[in-house]
Amino acid sequence: MVFAKRVVAGCAAALFISTLASGPVQADEGFPFGMEMTLDAVPQPGSKRVPDLDIGDHGEVVLELWCKGGKGQFSVAGSTVIFIASQIDDRNCAPGRAQADDDLLAMLTASTSWKRQGDSIYFIGPKTLHFRLNTN
Repeated sequence: MVFAKRVVAGCAAALFISTLASGPVQADEGFPFGMEMTLDAVPQPGSKRVPDLDIGDHGEVVLELWCKGGKGQFSVAGSTVIFIASQIDDRNCAPGRAQADDDLLAMLTASTSWKRQGDSIYFIGPKTLHFRLNTN
């Protein structure tokens, strides 16, 4: 009986030490397929709306921008990302909001890589876009 307790205690200690040796446990830092994220920005004057991306399990995305909305697709390989907008609805946007939407779409399309730090997602290209995962 004493021998069995020592064997179990030894196995538990070995497992604990091997866990420490492999480093701390980290949350999944993969691309957030199946999640929704919001651009880290303040609303435009006269609006409460902030651009939002709802990314499906296979990279399909529903976009709600400053005024326009539509669909697109993300393709991801490692830290490389490709975004293609497919169908964008104009929605009779004011010229300033329409231009902001077009600029945001252009920046997403120009992004060539991405990184994740916790609940923050960065799309990196000529200009870096910062989105926050909606975790509530």
